[in-house]
Amino acid sequence: MQQDLLITQLCQGNEKAFERIYELYSRSIYGIIFSIIRDEEVSEEILQDVFLKIWHEASSYDPEKGRFFTWILNIARNASIDKLRSKEFKNSQMNVKGEYFSDILESGNAVTGKIDAIGLQKYIDILGPMCKKLIDMLFFKGFTQKESAKELQIPLGTVKTRNRMCINKLRANVIN
Repeated sequence: MQQDLLITQLCQGNEKAFERIYELYSRSIYGIIFSIIRDEEVSEEILQDVFLKIWHEASSYDPEKGRFFTWILNIARNASIDKLRSKEFKNSQMNVKGEYFSDILESGNAVTGKIDAIGLQKYIDILGPMCKKLIDMLFFKGFTQKESAKELQIPLGTVKTRNRMCINKLRANVIN
């Protein structure tokens, strides 16, 4: 099936289309979730929740606003970050600090392969080390700007400014 037809059928409630979407995207989405959560069992639960949300909210997907994979990725990222920020998860991870995480954007793991497969690696490569670190913390690890400032030991205003500059640099390179 062509992807556009598959997405249209999913939006119409076609179960076979949903199964095919799951087959196509579940491994990539699980990799993103796991890179944020770092717990297999919790990542699998979130993956289920993400695909339930995709099934229930498929009709809200608007191709004019972005690619389908980006829409799914945002659902997964938001669900993962919501879980990270939940009191229950924080209590279960009390002894885990940011320094124990390996950098997602620069590591040689499966997620990096997925990032490269969707064409992001060339944009990541042009970023400086601080931008990579900041984007990694804010967008992949689920840190708030305040938490990032504390972890990096820099003022909150500096985090906000650098984040804006990094995102603008990415936008400028994606558009060109």
